[in-house]
Amino acid sequence: MKTILNVIWLVLSGFWLFLGYALAGAIMCILIITIPWGIASFRIGVYALWPFGRTTVDRRDAGAASCLGNGIWLLLAGWWLAIGHIVTGVALCVTIIGIPFGIANFKLIPVSLLPLGREIVDTDRPFAAR
Repeated sequence: MKTILNVIWLVLSGFWLFLGYALAGAIMCILIITIPWGIASFRIGVYALWPFGRTTVDRRDAGAASCLGNGIWLLLAGWWLAIGHIVTGVALCVTIIGIPFGIANFKLIPVSLLPLGREIVDTDRPFAAR
């Protein structure tokens, strides 16, 4: 079932969201100092490409550096990506078939705003990362 949902997601919004994350990651990697945020952007972009069957969990070893990094990410790229999720989520919720995909878009907003200190794991084993 999750494969079917991922394929429909890819066609409706996943590819475009992935391109947004890839663009943000490329810009972050061009600016040498922001390479860690670029890597986080690519990681979350792949998650936005195939979200069903995976989830995010908080990392226990994340500390003050990830909090500071999230603040910088929020200013540089996070709010742009969150706006992309809001726009596609509202557009998908217009149809009855698109409502689950719109809700999935809304669930990706916290990850797009504050990506550092989180790990993407399969839904079968969400506590394996801890």
